[in-house]
Amino acid sequence: MTRFISPLSPRLVAALTLGVALVSLMTARRDVAGRLGEMRQVEIERANREAVRLLPGLTPLMSSNNTSGVREVLDQSISQSGFAGAVAIDAANERAIATPNLPFELVDQARDAVRKSEGRPYAERRSSGTLDVLLTTHLITRDGGVLGTLVLLRDARPLTSAFWSLWMNALVGVLLQVLAISVLTVLLVRWSVAAPVARTARWMRELRIGVADRTMPLAAGLFPPLEHEVVKLVSSLEVARASAKQEARLRDAGESHWTAERLRAHVHNKLGNPAVLVISNREPFMHQYVNGAIKTLVPASGLVTALEPIVRACDGTWIAHGSGDADRETVDTGDRIRVPQEDPEYTLRRVWLTPEEEAGYYYGFANEGLWPLCHIAHTRPLFRASDWAYYQQANARFADAALEEMQGVASPIVLVQDYHFALVSRLIKTQRPDARVSVFWHIPWPNPEAFGICPWQRELLDGLLGADLVGFHTQAHCNNFLETVDRALESQIDWEAFTVRRNGHVTHVRPFPISVDCPESSVSQAAGGEVLPLQARRAALAAELGVTTTYLGVGVDRIDYTKGIVERFQAIERLMETRPEYIGGFAFVQIAAPSRSRIPRYKGLEIAVESEAARINRRFETANWRPIVLRRRHHDHNEILKFYRAADLCLVTSLHDGMNLVAKEFVAARDDEDGVLILSRFAGASGELRDALIVNPYDCDELASAIHRALAMPDGEREARMGRMRRTVREFNIYRWAGTLMASLASIGPDA
Repeated sequence: MTRFISPLSPRLVAALTLGVALVSLMTARRDVAGRLGEMRQVEIERANREAVRLLPGLTPLMSSNNTSGVREVLDQSISQSGFAGAVAIDAANERAIATPNLPFELVDQARDAVRKSEGRPYAERRSSGTLDVLLTTHLITRDGGVLGTLVLLRDARPLTSAFWSLWMNALVGVLLQVLAISVLTVLLVRWSVAAPVARTARWMRELRIGVADRTMPLAAGLFPPLEHEVVKLVSSLEVARASAKQEARLRDAGESHWTAERLRAHVHNKLGNPAVLVISNREPFMHQYVNGAIKTLVPASGLVTALEPIVRACDGTWIAHGSGDADRETVDTGDRIRVPQEDPEYTLRRVWLTPEEEAGYYYGFANEGLWPLCHIAHTRPLFRASDWAYYQQANARFADAALEEMQGVASPIVLVQDYHFALVSRLIKTQRPDARVSVFWHIPWPNPEAFGICPWQRELLDGLLGADLVGFHTQAHCNNFLETVDRALESQIDWEAFTVRRNGHVTHVRPFPISVDCPESSVSQAAGGEVLPLQARRAALAAELGVTTTYLGVGVDRIDYTKGIVERFQAIERLMETRPEYIGGFAFVQIAAPSRSRIPRYKGLEIAVESEAARINRRFETANWRPIVLRRRHHDHNEILKFYRAADLCLVTSLHDGMNLVAKEFVAARDDEDGVLILSRFAGASGELRDALIVNPYDCDELASAIHRALAMPDGEREARMGRMRRTVREFNIYRWAGTLMASLASIGPDA
């Protein structure tokens, strides 16, 4: 037994001794500091009393510039009070009148203390030669004006002596505590932990080599509850190792819930061990300066959730715009960094853009041009030749970075993300025809007439058709895309196979409805926290918001003209008009994250949203209630989850949207199978979440009626609807989306 215990004992004793010593020293430091602080305060109070005694006599002398009189008063006071010295400093010219034999250095330090005091009481330790003094400042005033400052110097050597005396006593106490606690703890550990561990280790070793009885109980004490699990672990270890890969393949082939682990196995089974590159504007990790230190931030993104398991499984490369103000400080000479920092599994390659390029490519062509063009939300797209030039330039830069990363790699897989990179696929395939390239367009694709507004529609379409696979959220968007290609370009379209042949290259067009992760239980349950009923969660959150309400609704959006936020507010106003019983009883929380504020249309929308909320609140609010609670800032996922789980309903009223993951996030959060989703028919999610209340967000009365219907819905109907939606989101989750995309890409391309 000794051989099992002895290697542990020195480390254990050292750790215990160090831990107890640190705790004891911190306690001693606090006690000594407190005692010294009390002694210092006593000295300061003595100085204050002396100043109160001196100031009536000094004030007229300072006012009349009677230097000899001031010095005489100071001399007499110091000789009687036991102070080390005193200095009167004129406010006008910093002329100092000091007691005799006071070193010039201390006089200068007195001036310095007056400057630091800035007209307030001030105390500071100073020294000169053998003198160690406590300086205190006291204003000399007359008729509201400051004549100067009296600086009293108190001998601080008793404080120094007390410091060493207190620390000596404290260290003796620390030493006794360390010895007593360490000895007692070591004895207890040897008796109750080390000996049973030694017996257990010996028994497990014998089990491993097959010479022990598997039913042999563990040593009495802390470990009997672990006996069954330890036996199972030892007996099944080899079986588990041998069957791990086979189990992954079986799970991949079955109909079980899609997880990150299953997605990894799926990618390896379908594609082997490919080189995977993801190209997106947003990076999965960014570095920012926070209070002078570099912090790693993880932007909230469903895209990152979906694609990270693939990139991690293949040790791939993610190419993105380096937008953090500390991003350049963290990359190597090749602009790369291994991420995640705590456990690196793939490479992040950053691409740098000048402010002019970002303004033209991102804010200009992508978000003032393509975004409103693809969203039928009555905002005119703006197309400028300069923005188009920057868009081409940025796409070429990202394509060059991808080509550099895939040098020497056979048949790489490239996953291009969203409308920022319509030209990248063609640029890559021209140089690397062996690459499998997919583009996923995360926003709607409009009808051919609408897309024809773009002066460079042919170039954009030709760039997209360089890909082997083009994905959209819905079949309707696929149809619109093929019709646009049919009208704008010379090509062969197979409407049965949904492919486009152009210049000998075939592009497949498929719908892949993106989703979210949908765990079986909420964060609170997974962490073992208490799960409160809906009413309690609602009441707690309403109290936090400063309102009293019976019902609570929530909306979560970027401030964007496609989200229908103003229309949503007007429907709430209509609800109050038509059903006054909800006045004081229904509050709606709008989480509104500022977005693209550099664009005038977005800046104006922010003002409009705030103005409309304020107008409606002024009309209906009471002392402790208002109908709309607007929270115009960014919220992290855990903050939003709290609102999802406390709300009676969630409003997703997009005027036009590709998918809108807020709808699915709300459903995924409601593991209590409560709450009602009110969903715009113009959001892609409405095609899957049929049990939501589907509305036309332009119809104010219909939307107001849907809110009433949701609040009055019977419990059984609410639970049935939410249960069916949760099963849909759980089955068709984000990992299944990524797995389906990769399976489709594996079935096409040059090596299919």
